Amino acid sequence: MRLYETGFLVAPGMTEDEAETIVRQMADVVAQKNGRMIRIERWGKRRMAYAIGKAQEAYYIFFHYEGGSEIPLELGRRFRQMDTILRYLTLVKETTRNVRKKKKAKGAPAAEAEEAAGGEAKSREEV
Repeated sequence: MRLYETGFLVAPGMTEDEAETIVRQMADVVAQKNGRMIRIERWGKRRMAYAIGKAQEAYYIFFHYEGGSEIPLELGRRFRQMDTILRYLTLVKETTRNVRKKKKAKGAPAAEAEEAAGGEAKSREEV
């Protein structure tokens, strides 16, 4: 199972209750497809970077969920059928952690160079 994030914009002409009804319907899709909803972020009504149609604002909603590949496909299908959804985007989230590891090979050439320089100095002293 993969982690997904789906963001969508709901038309500004709707009330908060109507927007919440759409959110519940879309969250039910995740549950019906045996997915697990991690969290729902509701940013509320915000001004968009650019106008979509004549709309300058929209309700921003983000789903974070875990499931199979059929869930984002079904959400996309339903979003395309609804006139109240202005835009949507689904991303596959990375499951690996961004931890930097020190490379042993990076420190080894420097140590060898120091030993070589030190070895030459010792040989000069012996002469």
